[in-house]
Order: sequence, then C-alpha cells, then structure tokens
Amino acid sequence: MSRRASLLAAVLALASTPAASQTGPLIRPERSNYQETSRYADVTAFLDTVAAASPRIHLATFGYTFQGRALPLAIVSTLRDVSPQAVRASGKTVVYLQGDIHAGEVEGKEGLLQILRDVSRGRHAMWLDSLVILVAPVFNADGNEKIALNNRPQQHGPLAGMGTRPNGQGLNINRDFTKLETPEARAQAALMNAYDPHVLLDLHTTDGTFHAYHLTYAAPLHPNTDSAIVRITRGEWLPAVRREVKQRYGYEFFDYGNVPQAESPWAAAPGSERGWYTYDWRPRFSNHYWGLRNRFGILSETYSYLTFRDRIEVQRRFVEQVVDWAARNATRIRRVTAEADRRDLRGTEMAVTAKPRRTGPAPVLMGEVSEERNPYSGEVVWLRKEVVRPETMPLFIDYQADATEIVPPAWLVPDSMSDVADRLRAHGIRFERVAPPSLMEEFHVDSATTARGELEGHHERRLYGSWRPVPHPVAGTWLRVPADQPLGRLAFTLLEPRSDDGFAAWGLLDAWLANATAYPILREGAIRFRHPSR
Repeated sequence: MSRRASLLAAVLALASTPAASQTGPLIRPERSNYQETSRYADVTAFLDTVAAASPRIHLATFGYTFQGRALPLAIVSTLRDVSPQAVRASGKTVVYLQGDIHAGEVEGKEGLLQILRDVSRGRHAMWLDSLVILVAPVFNADGNEKIALNNRPQQHGPLAGMGTRPNGQGLNINRDFTKLETPEARAQAALMNAYDPHVLLDLHTTDGTFHAYHLTYAAPLHPNTDSAIVRITRGEWLPAVRREVKQRYGYEFFDYGNVPQAESPWAAAPGSERGWYTYDWRPRFSNHYWGLRNRFGILSETYSYLTFRDRIEVQRRFVEQVVDWAARNATRIRRVTAEADRRDLRGTEMAVTAKPRRTGPAPVLMGEVSEERNPYSGEVVWLRKEVVRPETMPLFIDYQADATEIVPPAWLVPDSMSDVADRLRAHGIRFERVAPPSLMEEFHVDSATTARGELEGHHERRLYGSWRPVPHPVAGTWLRVPADQPLGRLAFTLLEPRSDDGFAAWGLLDAWLANATAYPILREGAIRFRHPSR
C-alpha cells in the first residue's frame, strides 16, 4: 500500500470513532474526528435534541433562504413566552449569535451548537438571569450544503469539505446588509426589528496574513457609529475578553487586520506603508450595519490555519467570554443603546466617506505556517506553527471621516419610488406620506463615476455635487424620512447621495439618475448648526 493510501486509511479509521470524552448528542465534527462539518439536517436534528433536553431552549425560524430552507433560531431564556413582544417587554438584554454566514467558515456554527449543548446540561445559567440569547447557527444554509473539497483552499479543514462563501443566489450575504437583496439579509433585518437585540456577534474565519493570533476581532468601524458604543466595545469589552482568554487558555487575540503584500483586498492600496490594516468600514458588512443601528456589533475571525478542532474551541471560548461580559454589564448595555436611540442627529456633521486612521506604532505578533497535504484531495493546506515574532508597526484598525455632510431634519423620497420605500420598510426605518414642505433642497449632480468591475451584480457609483435650495414649487406626495429617529444614522447612510454605501452608491437609483442633473431624493432645509456630541 502506498504511503498516501496508508495515511488515508488511518484518517478514515479515526473518522469512524466518536469522541469518547463526550456524552449526549455529538455534533458531526465530533462524530467524524473533526473531518466533517455539520449539514443543515445535522443542525436541525441537533437543535431538536437539545431543545427536548432543556426547557430553556426554544426553537423557531426567522425566514427562508433563497432555495427555501427555513432559517433555524434557538432562543435561550428562562422566559416561558419567547415571542418578540414578550422578550422586548422582559427588560432583559438580548444577545444574537450568528454562525455560517460564509459557509466555508464553519467553526462558528459548530461552536454555537456546543454552547447550546452546554446550556441543555445546565451550564451558563448565570447568563439567563439578565440575558435572552438568540442563536442562528447556520445562517447561509444554502451555501452550507454545497460541500466540496476545494472550497476555502489552504484552510486546515474540515478536510472532508465545507460549503461556499455565496448563498444560493450566488451573492455574498455579508455585502448585502444595506441593499437587502438576499432573503437571508432581509430575514436578519426582520429579526432585528422584531427582537431588537442589543448585542450581535458574527462568527467568521480569516485566511490572510501569516500571523500568530488564534482569533482576531472588530468593533463597528463606521465613523458614524455612536461614540459610546465604539468606546465601550473597542476600549473595554474586547480588551477584557482578550485578557481573559490569554489567562485561561493561552490564546492570543487581537484587533482584526492584515499586513498587505503586493496587493491588498482591503483598505491599504498597493505600495502602502507596511502596517496592520483592518477591513472595510461600510455597513454592507454585518457588524458595521449593526453599529449604525445603535447596537453592539462584534466580528470574530478565527485563524484559518489552526486545525478545525482548534478553531471550534477558540471560537467557542471567544463567544463564551463575550457573553459573560454582556451578562455582567447587561444593564449598562441597555442604557447605552437606549441613549443612542434617543440622540438627536439633526444638524450634526456625519461622514459620507471614510479613511483609515493611523495609530501606534505597536507590536503585532507575526507567525509562520507549515505545509501539509489534505489526504482526501492531495491539495496543500497550511498549519499554524508555534512561532511568535513580534514586529512593531503602525496600526490602521479604525476609520475617520473623509468627506462629511450636515444631517437635515428629514429626507423626502418621491412616492413613486416604491422600491426605495420597500427597502426602508425592511430596515425598519420610519417614514410617512406628506405634502411637500415649503423649504426644500435638491442635490445638483456635478459629476459621477461608475466602477468598471461588477460587485454583487452591480456597478458601484459615486456622485459629486452639492445641496441647493429648490428654486421652484414642488407638487405631489412624498415620503418624509425624519432624521430624529433611532435609525437616523442608517437612514443618513442609505439616502445621502454622496454616501459610499447608500442606495445611489449601489446603483439602485440609476433609473431616476439617467441624464438627470439633480438627485431625485430631496431633503428639508438643513439645520445649519452642530450638536456638540454624537
């Protein structure tokens, strides 16, 4: 027998032996010696089992995928009634945990199932004194079923294959949180409108720079996020988690980043200063979107070159420590989000585009990987080596405003724009039909650019120009979108013409902008002053 065949036989023999140390329901990785990831049917069957074992785990669904799969939701609570109305009336802090938005990044899904098993056995009871926890373990359920050995090349397992990054439409859900063109993103927005979670985690895997971290994380990065939410998440919460996991488990955590090489997919352009660069700030990404909704949105990225088993463990420990902190600070979390909801943004200056902020220099732990072969495909996979090489470099781990605009009292959308109204309604943004006010402004388009390359089925656009008083009477019925509402930050991002992640930027208004000299959405005359604080 050849050496490769012998290795494959040994791996298969291990895969047939369940994890002896576990009792009760096993997740598919445990049943296969961490060679395989859970399929959709595995997830739903596991949820049924743990819910039957514990009165604290309630099952529901919160929407459907593009291919018609129900999106499972586990609601962990001591409440008997876990309807959205009852949960919101309970006075408890609501935490939402999301796995598998990219279905090749699967350890979040598996770690969440392990946590639910722990809850069914009576662990983490302290959480439920102050929290209600919503768990969506298999968010990209369509992509999860497209198992192939060559998905996520170089990632160290699951060696028997994993799902795909896009959903059943071929779209990346984690670029869809502003435009809402996937049923999954719409389902998540509907869940937010129903349950109004205060804290939200999105669990991923990163395969970039060879560093020495087991997991990297990020707070909301958009500069328009409420400053108290950013200060607490970035300055207290995540550093506390980092210290705790280092002390308990020896894991190294840090702010998400990469050191760009010849070309970078993120913020740094080729030839940029060598440094540690985070990712895109725009709210098409989940945790930035949640931040603009005045909520604590947290991204986690386990390291692709850890073994699959280690990645599940690391992700699980991160989630546990984040939820521990939330339980200890539940009242404060609710107070800060409520204050952000009440903040009047009218007359404040907010960003329509952003640029990286340079801080540091600071030590970054660089590392190395070794090359192995997947015994099933023969392809190269990389394994993190126990090498830690500190390198001092500047940090680019957050953003500041690049261009700004004053927030008006309200925006006025033509009543004929039913598609815009539908998207605003899906986000939960409040508006009403009105006759046109006497003082209105329109945005004169001086120039526009359109990206050559296609992204998610769109060619991104940029508009340039300025707001000016409307020189003539305006008739008809308009949809008035007030800025003084809890989702005012999000409304600003979606409706301002120069916003780099709004409806115009995604090309959703092209039919109204063809050969036009003015932006079709008007606004009430801007208040020409600034509030002292965001």
